Amino acid sequence: MKKQIYLLSFMLISAVAYAQQLVPITKTEVLARVSEENRAIKISEQEYLEAKADFKQTNAIFLPNITASHTGMATTNPLMAFGSKLNQEILTPSDFNPDLLNNPGQVENFATRFEIQQPLIDMDGFYQRKAAKSKMEAQALQIERTSDYYAFEVEKAYMQLQLAYKGVDVLEKALETANENKTLAENSFKQGYLQRADVLSVEVRVNEVKNQLQTAKSNIANASNYLSFLMSDTNNVIYKPSDSLQIGNFGVMNSEVISENRADIKALQLATNAYETMNKADNMSFLPRLNAFGSYELYDDQIFQGDANGYIFGAQLSWTILDGAKRFGKSQKSKAEFEKSKLQYEQYVSQNQLELNKAKRMLTDAENRLNLTKLALEQSQESLRIRTNRYEEGLEKTTDLLLAETQYAQKQLEYYQTIFEYNYAQAYLQFLTKE
Repeated sequence: MKKQIYLLSFMLISAVAYAQQLVPITKTEVLARVSEENRAIKISEQEYLEAKADFKQTNAIFLPNITASHTGMATTNPLMAFGSKLNQEILTPSDFNPDLLNNPGQVENFATRFEIQQPLIDMDGFYQRKAAKSKMEAQALQIERTSDYYAFEVEKAYMQLQLAYKGVDVLEKALETANENKTLAENSFKQGYLQRADVLSVEVRVNEVKNQLQTAKSNIANASNYLSFLMSDTNNVIYKPSDSLQIGNFGVMNSEVISENRADIKALQLATNAYETMNKADNMSFLPRLNAFGSYELYDDQIFQGDANGYIFGAQLSWTILDGAKRFGKSQKSKAEFEKSKLQYEQYVSQNQLELNKAKRMLTDAENRLNLTKLALEQSQESLRIRTNRYEEGLEKTTDLLLAETQYAQKQLEYYQTIFEYNYAQAYLQFLTKE
């Protein structure tokens, strides 16, 4: 008796907590919140910003590099001392005295310098910029595909929540029926129509349904937690879908092959192009570079002064003929990375084509099962109705009634599970064929 009271109290507490945390939600709301709050989507957006920043860095091949500096020094070095006076434009005939030239006194020099370097021809830099742009565009497409993936995950999770509620509905009705049969069996036992073993069998069935019902409620909690995870929601609540699980029509495209216009495949193709371009950039590093340069300088023997000034400008054609085997190795590595990326692209397309073929067969199988489970559900319902009527008249065994009741509940659960699988197959096929 105490055990039963404890179990009843536990169920009542669970029911109250369940009701307090219940939050109605629609699929549209989930999609909107996932689009705005999902961490994986935000991570992909930050990765795009990283790629965009890398691309902006390549503006250096067009824009000048400008620096400014102010240097102060004191020296007795003959050459430096003479040069400092020369830059300050303070040389006098006495400074050419050999004794002063060889043993000068301390000379202070302060120089303010403005330098500019302007790239004119940098072929490997041009290709590096092109590769960075391809990487940035690929990352933008990855954001799109990540959003598509989590929209598909929302479809699946929301349907799982709907399925869990259907399971609870079926098992609650099954528990109600089992309790009615238990009452009927107890009355028949008191009247001497049934044996104690029959009553115990009915009680066992009631307990089985209770256990299944508790598991079904746990499934609701699990599905709700996953929806919260997708929405980056830390509140531990139980969601209730605004609509029930029904056969859906997702408008799936009848495609035989994976489209190359799909965002992730286009992104992978752009990544391959980036590797190819980087290989070209490494090969272009063997060519010379042409840069323009210039500087404007102010000199004085006082800090932050500039009584004397001068400028330099010109152009430099530089060519690194040999830097060991570094450039050769770098070129070979980028070539291997390019070839690997082509193989990865082909493998990815082939794998997705395999998934597409499986998804189409999965949809066909689910559609066939849907028709069969619907027929089986109707037959089990009619069988239960007939056996219940016969049992009430004392013409049916308890075991046969329990079997029919169990079978009907199972067929209901199988039917809703098949609806879920059919809808999931459509959603997955739509995800694979989306352009």
